[in-house]
Amino acid sequence: MIYTTLLNIAIFQGIVLGLIIIKSSLFNSQSNKYLAYSIFTLSLLLLNLVFEIEDAYSAFPFLRFIDDVETAFLLPVFLFLFIINRVDDAVKSRQKIILFFIPFAYSAVLNITYDLDAVAGLYKIPQLGLDIIDVLNQIALILALTFIPFVLIYSYFMIKHLKDKQETKWIIILLSLVSTLLFSWVITILIALFLQFDISAMMRILALFGAFLIHWTAYFGIYKYKLAKDKNSIYNFLNTDLAIADNTTFSISENNCKEENRELITADNLYFQKLELLCKQDHIYTDSTLNREKVAERLGISTGYLSQIVNAITGDNFANYINQYRVEAVKEMILNAEFENYNLLTMGLESGFTSKTTFYNAFKKVTGQTPNEYRNTQKISSIL
Repeated sequence: MIYTTLLNIAIFQGIVLGLIIIKSSLFNSQSNKYLAYSIFTLSLLLLNLVFEIEDAYSAFPFLRFIDDVETAFLLPVFLFLFIINRVDDAVKSRQKIILFFIPFAYSAVLNITYDLDAVAGLYKIPQLGLDIIDVLNQIALILALTFIPFVLIYSYFMIKHLKDKQETKWIIILLSLVSTLLFSWVITILIALFLQFDISAMMRILALFGAFLIHWTAYFGIYKYKLAKDKNSIYNFLNTDLAIADNTTFSISENNCKEENRELITADNLYFQKLELLCKQDHIYTDSTLNREKVAERLGISTGYLSQIVNAITGDNFANYINQYRVEAVKEMILNAEFENYNLLTMGLESGFTSKTTFYNAFKKVTGQTPNEYRNTQKISSIL
């Protein structure tokens, strides 16, 4: 009873945590969605074990179709996609993502095909068909024993492409925990196959480890993942702005979250520091197609959270923040003799502005002068 209660708590917590990551502007990004899918997958693995312990499959045979979805194939894949979406686009573009879902699809189709006969009774598979399915199941088992370790090992190779060292440390711990869980599961299956041991006790231990992994991700990993400097903001969000209704639906007070977080976000926010480095060292503002979506994806946060950070720290919006860097770049060109033959509009376009009007308006807003006035002022100052 206590054992299944612990598992049920972990399952519920995994579902809640996954929904927080997907729905919250504080955590939401493409890579984080895969982290949420990983947590959902682990919760579903534990749920299937609870069904088995409680003998739910006998009382409700149609639950077998949930077990047909081999989530063990999905967990390492979603974790890999979480990592790969945080590396350089050049590395990510070389990955054939669709191939990673083939073992899962193969296993699911095979299991569902069999249970449409054995459970649903929609048709009767002849003996020859059952023999073929048995052979195909052996292939599925071989896939599980080889594919899962391969994806985990390959994920370790992808970690080296991560840019953020603090983030890298957390992801290595997460991947190591998941690898320990899945490698132990593979070894347990091999013991059952070749030594004919009763592995029920080992599977229960692994389930408790999976429950611990969900707890760890909720109470430790998210704090490290979202950066130690944002702990107060995250704590406030998790404990104040998440309301769980009686009908198990969730509502998030976005406006309150934004207002309260705004007071907590300071200039030492690591995401803002990353943004500053991207502007000062990588000169991302020179990209005329730059927008919030591109920057948010590169930082691994949502566009809403990016706007919130910029607004809280600079007191201005994202567009004006980027335009200030572009104006400073033009000012440096004006003062640099190498650009003496450049006209002002060319300088503006090379700095990332998309049109003369946008350039002139932004320049005057920042400096109080038009580009021509500023250049003439600098010429007079150099003469004097």
